[in-house]
Amino acid sequence: MRFKRIFVIVCDSVGCGSTPLSYLYGDDGANTIKHISEHENGITLPTLESLGYGNLTDIKGVKKIDSKIGYYGKMDELSNGKDTLTGHLEIMGIKTIEPFITFTDTGFPKELIDELEKRWGHKIIGNYAASGTEIIKELGMEHIKNKTPIVYTSSDSVLQIAAHEKYFGLDELYRCSKIAREVCLDPKWKVGRIIARPFVGETPKDFVRTPNRHDYALNPPSKTVMDHLKDNGYDVISVGKINDIFNGCGITKAYKSKSNEDGMNITINLCKEDFNGLCFVNLVDFDSLYGHRRDSRGYKVAFEYFDSLLNEMLQYIKTDDLIIITADHGNDPTWTGTDHTREYVPLIVHSKTTKGGSLGVRKSFADIGATVAENFNVEAPKIGKSFLEEIK
Repeated sequence: MRFKRIFVIVCDSVGCGSTPLSYLYGDDGANTIKHISEHENGITLPTLESLGYGNLTDIKGVKKIDSKIGYYGKMDELSNGKDTLTGHLEIMGIKTIEPFITFTDTGFPKELIDELEKRWGHKIIGNYAASGTEIIKELGMEHIKNKTPIVYTSSDSVLQIAAHEKYFGLDELYRCSKIAREVCLDPKWKVGRIIARPFVGETPKDFVRTPNRHDYALNPPSKTVMDHLKDNGYDVISVGKINDIFNGCGITKAYKSKSNEDGMNITINLCKEDFNGLCFVNLVDFDSLYGHRRDSRGYKVAFEYFDSLLNEMLQYIKTDDLIIITADHGNDPTWTGTDHTREYVPLIVHSKTTKGGSLGVRKSFADIGATVAENFNVEAPKIGKSFLEEIK
């Protein structure tokens, strides 16, 4: 074992350029970080710049340097898809061949809605693809009046259920979500995630979603690197929605987070504790608050703030720690629509005991999982090539 602790931080949706297959998804030319920097007249990322981040693509305001403290590269995706679940599964060693089913254009079939209404004991309103913040403004008052859950979807493979914490109740929302997960195990309706989306407020102008979101995902189709770590007695600590994404599989301790800032603060505190294994972090705000809402300004500010928190985190890491920063897909806020974008994701690697340099263009997100597996001497994933020997 070379490193006692490995921290993998997923900056959700911060892609760095279209891949050879991006055209299949309508995303040829998408580049999340490049276009944010151009659209907002530059972005300031001193910490990431020092680690070689500027070498990944043209980023206005971020220099290309021959980093002596960070290894840098970018990773292509082997899986079919460009969603959260697919990206995270591949990071931990699973290739998704059949993309998860979506209902973006049509909404959910009447047969499914009828079954949910029967099992829930509630009528359903909505049933179309929408922004979560907009649909509660549109239908929130009707929901409160009639106790009718709001069902909607997006470009992801998700069935989302919005309900008011006070007038519908969290327990009832979670009950309905669990039933939906059970019903949506049917292959006809097998979405990747059921998401409970609670909100509060008294009028549409002040309706706001709360941190009590809960995802009900499918179990991974086979064991991941996280399972092999857990089976061998290592710590596998999740921060943010990682626990939900993997449905708790392979995780020894989970921390929910309320925001990117909260997630990073939890991670910084974990740096000060003693554990032996993996800390796997997801920072979802980049995607949910800025990418899907096509808010390049907000995206820029949030990523600059992450850079400052990363700098703070690096003050607390130990000589036998390894930091890996990546993403799970792109979400170019200057692109058409509000969908994710199929892009390369960054690979930024830092340790106090290593030097720096290029890791090139990797063929799979699973190179991260393969590296983690090799470091802890557990079973390697069937895909991915470890870069452990490349970081000196």
